[in-house]
Amino acid sequence: MKYILVIGDGMADDPVAVLGGKTPLQYANTPAMDALASAGIIGSVRTIPEGMPAGSDTAALSIFGYDPGACYTGRAPLEAAASGIRMSPGDVAYRCNMVAIEDGDMPYDEKRLLSHSAGSIEGDQSIELITSLFGTPAFREKAEKAGVTVYPSPSFRHIAVQKSVDITGLKLIPPHDHLGEKVGRILPEGCENASVLDELMRLAHVNLNNHPLNMKRREMGKLPANAIWFWAEGVSVGLPGFTVKYGRTGGVISAVPLCQGIAVLAGLDKIYVEGATGELHTNYEGKADAVLEALGTYDFAAVHIEAPDECTHDGDLKGKIQAIEWIDARVVATLVRRLSDAGTDYRMLVISDHKTLLSTRAHDGDPVPFIIYDSRYDRKTGRSYCEAEAAHGQFIGDGTNLMDMLFETDT
Repeated sequence: MKYILVIGDGMADDPVAVLGGKTPLQYANTPAMDALASAGIIGSVRTIPEGMPAGSDTAALSIFGYDPGACYTGRAPLEAAASGIRMSPGDVAYRCNMVAIEDGDMPYDEKRLLSHSAGSIEGDQSIELITSLFGTPAFREKAEKAGVTVYPSPSFRHIAVQKSVDITGLKLIPPHDHLGEKVGRILPEGCENASVLDELMRLAHVNLNNHPLNMKRREMGKLPANAIWFWAEGVSVGLPGFTVKYGRTGGVISAVPLCQGIAVLAGLDKIYVEGATGELHTNYEGKADAVLEALGTYDFAAVHIEAPDECTHDGDLKGKIQAIEWIDARVVATLVRRLSDAGTDYRMLVISDHKTLLSTRAHDGDPVPFIIYDSRYDRKTGRSYCEAEAAHGQFIGDGTNLMDMLFETDT
């Protein structure tokens, strides 16, 4: 028996008026996932514990069977682990996004946050800008005084580590949850170190705003990466071994550092797929191939596709629907067909890790629809895969139970 987890990041949503009151999942053409729902278990699950932030960090930990209430310190330490960044006791990791804020002569605090990803900036340009910023004498001096080191990544997602700092009471805001808002309302606050991070963010805007590369991006009709954004703070974290916990070996396929970091900390293999971008246009077929190859070695393979979430943050309804349909046709259908052709018995969990709402372009912590399909049985539910159908199925109040359900070890 082989076991597969498919995470369509942010697929779930609320009804959308221009879709006739349907959600993107209801509206999209998803015959492969609908067939799994019709033959398997469909229901809804709370992946984000009450009172915890709604995001892929808390949701993914739950889905992989780890209680966020016990092991979650922040998103950045998970992503740091994916990059092999070693943190000492007392160190704090932050996500350091390249973001776009409003152009104009108004004060920094009055400028609006336009994009959490600087318009999905290309990886090489993002590295060039963050390297240039931390190499600028005035900024470098401030960063060194604060004990902040940056670890560039070929995307908008950089990691910064601050040495031996107290962040008690610190409040940092996820940029993707506050698009269109004035920067001054969502800056760091809550402790002495907040002013240090605030000063670095302001100085970064001064240095980045008229950088030649950003001037060129504007000329090309692209958003500039004219600011940085610290968030997702946390101290180093450890997770119990997945194989010890569940008795299964496995690998994780994802383009984003978060899921890669969970894999590293859980002792699962981190599998790289060429052309995987974390955006709408990614290597869907390569990810499906990687799952099948991993199952030749391991009991379990997880594949995470970021595209629906990124499209929603960008307010791209058409892109979100397209992403869902491509996950269905180019990942799920491919896996089902090739496993069936090979005569392989398998169980597959398909899930949206959390809701990402087109109405707000932000995450939401409500329960999400899931499918658990077993190739040996046809439960003949007749249901399709969407939020409304899932609401009539089994409800799971704690997402950490999903792995036991997938592996049939739940009691």
